[in-house]
Amino acid sequence: MIDRHDSSPHSRFATVPFAGETNNDYRARIAHQQADLQLQRQRELLEQASTLNAPTARIRIWERLHQLSLPRDPNHRLVGIIAANTGLTLDEVRDEQRLRIAPPAVQPAV
Repeated sequence: MIDRHDSSPHSRFATVPFAGETNNDYRARIAHQQADLQLQRQRELLEQASTLNAPTARIRIWERLHQLSLPRDPNHRLVGIIAANTGLTLDEVRDEQRLRIAPPAVQPAV
């Protein structure tokens, strides 16, 4: 079998068979891609709840994984879901909401 994974950045994610690729090779390549994507997702899910990451980072990871933004309303039902998924408390998630809503600090003139 010819390794075509490195031939171009897009060929690795091709969802159609390559010219000359056997059905078995095609199925194996797709299975490998799916396994890689699943492994990457598992890593990201671990990162989203890792205590090694600051609350801000965990929330940003959650937002990227779910393609949703942190709601502005502190009583929004997603606040509890975000807290549970990131291992944060409701207060920590609400602190991040307050930080994002707060106007930027004005630097004093020197």
